[in-house]
Amino acid sequence: MEHPSFSVRLAATAAAIALSTTLLTACSSDSAGSGKVRIGISGASSDWDVLKQKAKAEGIEIELVTFDDYALPNKALAAGDIELNAFQHLAFLSQFNANNSTNIVPIGATSVSPLGLYSLKHKAVDQIPDGAKIAVPNDPSNQGRALRVLEQAKLIELRADTGLYGTPESISANPKHLSIVPVDAQQTPRSLQDTAAAVINSGVAGQAGYEVKQAIFRDDPKNPGTRPYVNVIAARATDRDNPIYLKIAELYHSPEVQAAAAEESKGASVPSDLDRPALQAELDRLAKQVRSR
Repeated sequence: MEHPSFSVRLAATAAAIALSTTLLTACSSDSAGSGKVRIGISGASSDWDVLKQKAKAEGIEIELVTFDDYALPNKALAAGDIELNAFQHLAFLSQFNANNSTNIVPIGATSVSPLGLYSLKHKAVDQIPDGAKIAVPNDPSNQGRALRVLEQAKLIELRADTGLYGTPESISANPKHLSIVPVDAQQTPRSLQDTAAAVINSGVAGQAGYEVKQAIFRDDPKNPGTRPYVNVIAARATDRDNPIYLKIAELYHSPEVQAAAAEESKGASVPSDLDRPALQAELDRLAKQVRSR
């Protein structure tokens, strides 16, 4: 007959092993047994460094994987090379899913960032000359938003039926005869040397040493119409309920991480607290738009 205390110790040991196995499975089954949660980001960012430390205090080890091409973080996520990514807004994600038959979903919101028109040659929009070249990101979602920025700046007009994914062919009026030059989003800062101006994502602008306040025009991230451009933390659909990943999304909204994010963006980005159902509903709405094109 077993001694009662031995039975208690054995039961406790079994429970501890079961709990440990559950946590290891949740955290590392997709990370080659490393125990790390690999998160793909675009460029170094202090808010993610702070989140990494916050997560460590919670027993979660994060490895930040930096990509310099917008096409790569989703491909890496779909292939299982990383567990999460955080570099894109919903409009970009919906386009990627449609083009690649992937099922990547948002598990948390981060912020909405302004999209600005920058110039090394002109200090105001009205100084841009006739026939000038304007660079815009070439991916469909950011290109469509960039054209809206140019329209809001009264440089062009778009057709009334232009949706989120407009192209230069969507322009209905171009009084200054501007030449719209699509380039890779990461290359837009470099294009400033050869163009009159360029529309640059705030994150890319920051990495290139530009502050949002230097833009000669920018859209308003607080406008309700910017919901498609809410930046998200994304996972594979099969991992949408992973408790470790959801904890990471929650930690992003901690005061320390938010303070670092505000400092990183110089206060330009607006934190978003849209919940998962709202994010998924917006992604589904955008996906319908993409399919109907």
